[in-house]
Amino acid sequence: MIFIGIDSGTQSTKAVALDADSGEIVASAQAAYALLDGLPSGHLEQNPADWIDAVRTTVGQCLTTLGERRHELAGIGVSGQQHGLVVLDADDQVVRAAKLWCDTSTTDQCAQFAAEFGGDAGLIELAGNPILPGYTIPKLLWLKQNEPENFARTRSVLLPHDYINFRLTGTKRMEYGDASGTGALNILRREWCRELLDFIDPRVAEMLPPLGSSLDAHGTLCGELAEAWDVRDDVLVSAGGGDNMMGAIGTGNVTPGVVTASLGTSGTLYAVAEAPVIDPGGEVAAFCDSTDRWLPLACTMNVTVVTEAVRNLFGMDLETLDAAVANVEPGAGGLCFLPYLNGERTPNLPDGCGVIHGLNTQNMSPTHIARAAMEGATLGLAYGLDRFREMGINPAEIRLTGGGSNSAAWRQIAADVFDTQVVTLATSESAGLGAAIQAARCVMGDSGYGELCARYVALDESTRCTPVASRREVYQELLEKHASLTRELHATGHL
Repeated sequence: MIFIGIDSGTQSTKAVALDADSGEIVASAQAAYALLDGLPSGHLEQNPADWIDAVRTTVGQCLTTLGERRHELAGIGVSGQQHGLVVLDADDQVVRAAKLWCDTSTTDQCAQFAAEFGGDAGLIELAGNPILPGYTIPKLLWLKQNEPENFARTRSVLLPHDYINFRLTGTKRMEYGDASGTGALNILRREWCRELLDFIDPRVAEMLPPLGSSLDAHGTLCGELAEAWDVRDDVLVSAGGGDNMMGAIGTGNVTPGVVTASLGTSGTLYAVAEAPVIDPGGEVAAFCDSTDRWLPLACTMNVTVVTEAVRNLFGMDLETLDAAVANVEPGAGGLCFLPYLNGERTPNLPDGCGVIHGLNTQNMSPTHIARAAMEGATLGLAYGLDRFREMGINPAEIRLTGGGSNSAAWRQIAADVFDTQVVTLATSESAGLGAAIQAARCVMGDSGYGELCARYVALDESTRCTPVASRREVYQELLEKHASLTRELHATGHL
């Protein structure tokens, strides 16, 4: 049997075809698209039609590669960027472009939720999470307050992966994992928090699709696509999930003791939990996962964003950047780079900016700044890891994914900053692989995730890095400086 995993992200959609017998990725494809141009600062949007075109293209290319083996396709799983707002009218047509996870235009709406429900503490007590600008539910309030005509036309609210599933099957449905990232799901009960929905409008509860288990199938591939792709008419589409939930499956992060860190455009840190993990301070998101358990998660908005900006500033290619960073001692000669180029989510600084502190005549060089940028992005995630440890999540190993994990220098920085062994996966397409594994589990119902991940998720042991003991103190001091500067600059209105 063949299972296709679709990973629909902010910059592109990728598809991978998993051979269930050999465990190999036997086909893959990618199609890129762009954000909408000309929007005000903080507004980041995409046309959902671009995702569907990319899905058709990438799946079609995978099936072309498979040739006659396309008739072995038994299931499809979809991983999607979290938190995006897709609104449909009465005819199931898209009302407006999707507001994305990285859109920070909703700070005022978040403040309105906080004022109504007793601040972050009240929101956490009510549903398990504060309402943050990236989440879906403040975007819907923004729509009502800023585009009332479009809100009036809206009949359905979907997340990006739900919308793709809808176009694949004709069925609207939400599963617990991605739904928890809307901000409106009661994490403890896995039910919509009606108080939050009604605060926007009493109609919102009717806009949301049925909510159900992440273990159930979403539906069967619609006849039009089955015919166009020349595949069987009984291909199942699994529940799918958010990219982090699918990334957890695709990195084998399905048992306690493993943490996944994604070094992508943004950064995420997450672990599986058998019970809800709710952070009273709201810095660790109390999400559900896509295996009907929970996924405590810390997210930062600036990881390869920072290193790419530095690389472009100094005209470095990736190899030059890696060599430059490796040739500078840990601590970058006293530089501390606060990497909030896109604002920040953890800590919650939607209007934040980047800061380079500690410049002098010895460290004011491209190589030192490059090292400080890479360290600063990693320290942002280390802040979240410290919160994990305070909450009883102590990783024996951290599995790295995302473009930053391709850098040998970055992997060693991660091991030293996290003070934990790190290792990458044999495939870089963890979210797509996770989606394919979820589809396999949906079809082969007698197999659990532990068994399937043991079969299909392979580590690349050549990339394993062990923390260097002599660097522990350097990075502990730098992490404290990083946090102190952030607090003090924010308190004085400079960040």
